[in-house]
Amino acid sequence: MTTTQPGPAPVARDGRLAVVDPATGLAFDHAPDQRPEQLDALVSRAHAAWRGWRADPAARRAALLAAADAVDAAAGDLAPLLTREQGKPLAESAAEIARTAARLRYFAGLAEQALGPQPITDGRPVRTELRWRPLGPVAAIVPWNFPLQLASAKLAPALAAGNTMLLKPSPYTPLATRLLGEVLTGALPEGVLTIVTGREPLGARLVAHPGIRQVTFTGSIPTGRAVAAGTAASLARVTLELGGNDAAILLEDVDPERIADRLFWAAFRNCGQVCMAVKRVYAPAHRYAEVVEALARRAKSVVVGPGSDPDTQLGPVNNAPQLARVERYTARALADGARAAAGGHRLDGPGYFFAPTILADVPPDSPVVTEEQFGPVLPVLPYRSLDQAVAAANATGFGLGGSVWGTDLDRAEAVAHRLECGTAWINHHAELSLAQPFAGVKESGVGVAGGPWGLYGNLSPFVVHRPEEA
Repeated sequence: MTTTQPGPAPVARDGRLAVVDPATGLAFDHAPDQRPEQLDALVSRAHAAWRGWRADPAARRAALLAAADAVDAAAGDLAPLLTREQGKPLAESAAEIARTAARLRYFAGLAEQALGPQPITDGRPVRTELRWRPLGPVAAIVPWNFPLQLASAKLAPALAAGNTMLLKPSPYTPLATRLLGEVLTGALPEGVLTIVTGREPLGARLVAHPGIRQVTFTGSIPTGRAVAAGTAASLARVTLELGGNDAAILLEDVDPERIADRLFWAAFRNCGQVCMAVKRVYAPAHRYAEVVEALARRAKSVVVGPGSDPDTQLGPVNNAPQLARVERYTARALADGARAAAGGHRLDGPGYFFAPTILADVPPDSPVVTEEQFGPVLPVLPYRSLDQAVAAANATGFGLGGSVWGTDLDRAEAVAHRLECGTAWINHHAELSLAQPFAGVKESGVGVAGGPWGLYGNLSPFVVHRPEEA
């Protein structure tokens, strides 16, 4: 899951990084602002820990299962802290922590099943055996929208494979990740997992460090390119998840009222700050007004407020630069002739709140359509032919996900096969299981996460040939 192009980093002084509550716009705590020169010692420690960690798969599995139990036990401390620094409703923070623990258990079990010796036969009188070897210290950089879920998506397969990891959270959301690190390191050997926090050039130095053998990054396309360039000198492997601009195509037989809730929350969950959220809706011209009205009614009914309030359904945008981006894209669309069927403005009062916004009559070349706005704003566009809708859905450099909505499932699936993306859904969106691959095409990423594909991405094949007889 991705962030957009980052703005200025949080303020730091005296070696500490200020952390802001997006519901108030005020700093409430600090995290260490670690400097790049500290990395040498931390990478050396990770390399030393790797020798023992890779050697005992049974001990690894036991440690990861114990770590999952520890995460569950710490949920009461983790969830409020995650909500405080990220902004999402408390129930969503609790769900993120539960998925973090579930991912640790999943990869612990998968590694036990998948990493045994595998014979290879090709008809020759040679015994060939494939084994999988861990890579060494891995670096992971995660954004602010799902700090713990994305951290676990990287650390669980890497550690289960036998690697060690240095994990850098966003400077906007370092605290819950640091607490997660404390919880996990209580169950893991020293040096297996290290959390590093700070501003640039810390991340740039981390991905370019010669002791790092793989880098996994989730974030913006420009930063992803910089990460890939940073690994060039060491030729470390790189996995990039660089976000999306997912389109939802509604077919002629769709019932707007029936799908409105699912479609709305597919776009607005986590205040729209989801890489694979619906970010554009294409509706048949003769149903267009119905679709806009159905979505606008949902947007106007949503309870917006601090994530700590149990009645809140939609929290704030996470940080001031991202709020400014959402405001800028919305204002540009309105200036170019779009109509706000709901919202369209920042909410009065403290914090980074933006009214849930449905935009109609949007010019198709508006940045709110062609780029990843990453906020609580959804443009709805009409189409007159299905070919036109598919072409528009595919007409960006993104290729993460997409969805098709209609009552004829076979027809909807046929349309889904025409989408240029890594995952296509029918009548829902952005639902993933731990066992499936997650990858983008075009500029949405490099490499695969999730399931056995994500596990093997953290390993190197090692083949031994021997004759049947001496």
